[in-house]
Order: sequence, then structure tokens, then C-alpha cells
Amino acid sequence: MEQRTPLINPVLIAGCVIIMTGFAIRASFGVFQIPIATEFGWPRAEFSLAIAIQNLAWGFGQPFFGAIAERMGDRKAIILGALFYAIGLVLSAGATTPLAAQMTEILVGFGIAGTGFGVILAVVGRAASDDNRSMALAVATAAGSAGQVFGAPLAEFLLTLMSWQSVFVVFAALILSSLAVLPMMRSPAPASKAELEESMGTILTRALRDPSFTMIFVGFFSCGYQLGFITAHFPAFITEICGPIMAGGILAGLGITTTSTLGAVAISLIGLANIGGTLMAGWAGKRFPRKYLLAGIYTARTVVAAAFILMPMTPATVIIFSLAMGSLWLATVPLTSGLVAHLYGLRYMGTLYGIVFFSHQVGSFMGVWLGGRLYDAFGSYTAVWWIGVGVGAFSAIVHLPIRERRIDLVPA
Repeated sequence: MEQRTPLINPVLIAGCVIIMTGFAIRASFGVFQIPIATEFGWPRAEFSLAIAIQNLAWGFGQPFFGAIAERMGDRKAIILGALFYAIGLVLSAGATTPLAAQMTEILVGFGIAGTGFGVILAVVGRAASDDNRSMALAVATAAGSAGQVFGAPLAEFLLTLMSWQSVFVVFAALILSSLAVLPMMRSPAPASKAELEESMGTILTRALRDPSFTMIFVGFFSCGYQLGFITAHFPAFITEICGPIMAGGILAGLGITTTSTLGAVAISLIGLANIGGTLMAGWAGKRFPRKYLLAGIYTARTVVAAAFILMPMTPATVIIFSLAMGSLWLATVPLTSGLVAHLYGLRYMGTLYGIVFFSHQVGSFMGVWLGGRLYDAFGSYTAVWWIGVGVGAFSAIVHLPIRERRIDLVPA
């Protein structure tokens, strides 16, 4: 009989702290784009490629960190990830050429893989009861959004006090400090006897032969594309294109007087709105078929993005878009991870979700890299934005045929 555990438990709290810290740092990178490019005179594509490589390394490292956690222990994987993250940030502070910046982002990407969703959600999922699992995954995902709320504004504030190099060093210390909660990361492994007896190879083979797994993998690409592009380029996009902020208006009264500040605040608003959106997705994931919820989220993203680019960009449309897109931002994560756990079990959830997440990060690489490449080629982000609209519509369609029925495990 399953052991009943409360929704809020030490594992969930510790996981939220680590994810929130890591994502606060990750979400701030778009704020550094203009200061770094201005100091060194780099084309926009060079910094974009660095962030794109970070996203690709994150995706490449995710299944490996998932496997490390399952073979050697969750906490060892998290410690290794935090060390990669901190070393990458410190080396980034000393990078003076595009190639050096791009190579150091490989370490940062591995660091995010070890302290992010793939490892943490697997631990949280195992520590939760069946009734609470969907909401527990949503709470942990929402913690990433909470980090996004203060990450970009914190970076913007620190840049007024110190150089961007010093901010990276401060962030390195911050990610290492999150390891203080690791003693709380003790979770049982509520897997069935059949799951425990089956090897990783058996589970991987079953998943890779399942058309539903392929559709989940392909569909997650557009999520990464949209999130990667917006996180890396939206602050610069707003800084350069948005209409002026009215003196004496509400935003000016709140201290938001420049479009640069508005760009950082927009990333924060996306994170704030996504806390509610992700929790709602967790609630709905327990009650409705996840594939239809995912298709609906991607459809809504497509409509919101198309409407935004078709209208003149003003401070008001930026805020409305940020809140609307934010409510859909990471809502796909608890649904996708929950779907993987439902279909293939908890034993190797970290590895399987890591494989699916690799598709997400390939999408992130394309969104970030194309954003800089097409900006340098055409002087605007319009083309890459419309590509995001197209892949979002495709993802909405590809989720519909998924068979949301668990394949029975074969006892050894």
C-alpha cells in the first residue's frame, strides 16, 4: 500500500530552493546581452550563439545527469551540477572573446542540467504520493518561475552597482549557497516491484519504440524554441522597438522609466504570471487528459504571439503579452514530466524526461541562435518570431494523437 505523504514536504521545499536559484540566474542572461555586446563590439549573433550553446549543453547534459542521479544518488548529481554552474559563471566573467564566452557556456549549461528540472522533478515525483504528484511537479516548476521573477531585475539592479563580470561572480556564489538545503533531499523510491526489477535498457527500449514518446519528444521542441528566444532576446527587443514610457505615467511612478528597465521587468512579469499558470496546469493535469491540455497551451501560445507581433509595440502591449505568455510559460513542464512518469513509471523518470528535454533544448538553441543570426541579417526579430508562431501551431497538432495509456510493465 502506498505511503501517504503531504504535498508540502522537505524534498519539495529543498527542490524549490535549488530550482528557484538556478532559474533566477539563467533567466537573467538576456539582460547582459547589450552591455557585453557594447563593451566588446560583438555582433548580436555572437552573444546569442553563447546562450544557444548554453541551452544545447543543458539539453545534452540532462539525460546524463538524470542517469547519474539514478545510479549514484540525487544529491551527488546536484552537487556536480552546482559546481559546473559556478565554474562556468566565473570563467564567463573572464571571457573577452566570443569563442571564450561560447565555450564557458557549455559548463553553465551542464550546471543548469544538474540543478534543474530533470534531476529535481524526478526526486520530487518519487517523494510525492500518486494523488499529490501532479501538483508537486507543478509547485517545483513554479519555483523556477519565482526565480525568473527576481532574476532579471536583480541582474539589472546589480549592473548599476558593479560590472557585469562582478555580477557573474556574485551569481556563482549564489548557486553554491543553494546547496545548503541538500540535507533535506532525501526521498523514497516509490516504484513497483516490476519497475525495480527492469533495467534502464529495457525501459529505454520500450519508450523509444513507443510512437507516443516520439510525439512528446517532437512536441517539446517548440516549447524550447519560444522560451529560449524570449528569454535571451525579449529584453533587447523591447529596449530597441518599444514605444516610449510616458513621463508621469503609472510605469514611471513605479520607477520604470526606460525601455531597458521595462525589458527586465517583462521577464519578471512572465515568471510571476507563470506561477499561477503552472499551478493551474498541475491541478488540471490530475483531472483532464494531459495531451489535450498540452495541445491547448501550445495553441494559446501561438495566438498570443501572433497577436503581439501584429500590433505596434507599446509599454501596455508588452505588459499584456508578458502576463498572457507567462501564464502559459512553463505550464507544459509538469504536464510533460507527469505524462512521462504516467506512461513509463518513476524508476527512470529522470533519464526519460532528460531525453525528452533534449528536444526542448535543441529548440532553445535554435530560438536563441536564430534570434541573433536573423537580427544581424535583417535588423529585426520579426522573422524568427513568426517561425516561433509556426512551430507552436505544429506542436499543438502533434500532441493530439498521443496515447495516454500506460504500457503495462512485464514482470521479470
